[in-house]
Amino acid sequence: MAASPEQLKEQLRAEAARLGFAAFGVAATSAPLRREYFEQWLAEGRNGGMAWLERNNERRLAPEKLLQTAAAAGGPRARSLIFVGMNYYQAEPPRRYRVAKYALGRDYHNVMLKRVRKLAEIVRAAGGECRAYVDTGPILEKPLAAAAGLGWQGKNTLLIHPKLGTWLLLGVVATTLELPADEPVRDHCGACTACMDVCPTRAITVPYQLDARRCLAYLLIEHHGPIPEEFRAAVGNRLFGCDDCLDVCPWNRWAVETREAALKAREYPDVRAMLAWGEEDFRSHMQGTPLARLKLARLKRNAAVVLGNIGGAEDLPALAEAAKDGDAVVAEHAMWAMGRIRERVGELGK
Repeated sequence: MAASPEQLKEQLRAEAARLGFAAFGVAATSAPLRREYFEQWLAEGRNGGMAWLERNNERRLAPEKLLQTAAAAGGPRARSLIFVGMNYYQAEPPRRYRVAKYALGRDYHNVMLKRVRKLAEIVRAAGGECRAYVDTGPILEKPLAAAAGLGWQGKNTLLIHPKLGTWLLLGVVATTLELPADEPVRDHCGACTACMDVCPTRAITVPYQLDARRCLAYLLIEHHGPIPEEFRAAVGNRLFGCDDCLDVCPWNRWAVETREAALKAREYPDVRAMLAWGEEDFRSHMQGTPLARLKLARLKRNAAVVLGNIGGAEDLPALAEAAKDGDAVVAEHAMWAMGRIRERVGELGK
């Protein structure tokens, strides 16, 4: 006898827990999407250079079409979205630069996707068509994960889980099966503005709205070309990403360290050494990690800004060499960093 939708959902929940996921929920594809905000956000250019968010919106804004392609627009219609969340919280290791917590270990896409696909196998065995995603499809994950009961979207627009806080990586299986949907979690932000107050560039322009063009996570990871000078001092010692608006959330008081060994922090050389790397050095240290997406030139750009903010006279020789880099952006940021250090320490090392 075939399992009922309720039984199948509980089978999937149990398997998700066995696979190491800390959160599970189901949303209907008809769940609310904050569509008006998203369309206005794009129209105002607040996505910055993330042009992919302007593509495939016939599916992004209509999740029932996630199983279709441009070549087969009349294909199967998804009815349910199965969400899982992996806890990635851990303390940052002591070093003079910072990396966003989600990027401290292996690339979570690779860690999670195989497991999300195992859930998809169960769905297929039950007769459903489906597709698994981990940041790989045109999905507005956060409002849909909120609809699936994994938390609520906070004032920094990120998902907040009532027990795990801000530290969830999301995976989803879109399926033609109709599974019982979970109840959404009520917004518990209240009058708190901690995330807005701590943002070094005021990227959270009003509650629940973010301008990516001002966000350090965007500028350090997604943005190509020079980092605008007005934001360089705010970068501080951040090499990759920014966790400030996550760290201060009061709901993190219950956060627990991840059990996922693959996500645990890796050892990296000092940021000064990175300025002298060639492509082979970059690959040997960064392959299989989220930092690999930077490519070498952007890593050096970021490293130069970090040294401009926190470096001393001992860092000037490395920056002087980087100023000779064939990449004009790297060279310009190295020159900027040298000027900043000299302002702090005088003409030492000139």
